[in-house]
Amino acid sequence: MKSILIIGLGSYGKYAALKYMQLGHDVMVVDEDEEKVTEIASRVTSAQIGDCTREEVLRSLSINSYDICIVSIGDNFQASLEITSLLKELGASCVISMASKDNQAKFLLKVGADSVVYPNKDSAEHLAMRTGSRNVFEFFNLTSEVSIYEIPIPSKWIGKSIQEVDVRNKYGISILAIKVGNNITEVPNADYTFVDDENEHLIVMGKEKDIYKLK
Repeated sequence: MKSILIIGLGSYGKYAALKYMQLGHDVMVVDEDEEKVTEIASRVTSAQIGDCTREEVLRSLSINSYDICIVSIGDNFQASLEITSLLKELGASCVISMASKDNQAKFLLKVGADSVVYPNKDSAEHLAMRTGSRNVFEFFNLTSEVSIYEIPIPSKWIGKSIQEVDVRNKYGISILAIKVGNNITEVPNADYTFVDDENEHLIVMGKEKDIYKLK
């Protein structure tokens, strides 16, 4: 479980907050708009009304206690820059800021953002899945229920073959490929044995609920 701070409750920030909650994380949201905060307060861990361009407001949030801080202010780039910079000054370990243009992203990275998301390209759900899960490196949706995921090898599978693990019947997922670095083995044989290698990843297809059962 991670601790997530989301600053800005536009549609992107709201959907990200709800997805992180769905994934089982603690979520704190902050926005100047009382109505937006009130609307989501009962659906997140905690919520606060405040202007995060003010250093004293950010200090009151104990910034270094969060695993991820997300700045999702889409209508005020100056505020986004100021908040991103202040978060890093106050010890935030990971700051993800929202940009609508490449030049905005460039400035956000210069003032300390660890990464930048584009709301027109990167969905809030995708961000939450990618950063909020220890067992998903990447994914994309095929349907509303089924997606393709890149995941690490579950520790209890090490030393066993695909046939021994009985992946499809026991876990409800299909292994499409084995990825080691930039090399991909498509549709591996049933006798393929999983090894203890952090560079070895699985490309699998399945439902979110089944993927999250894997540890």
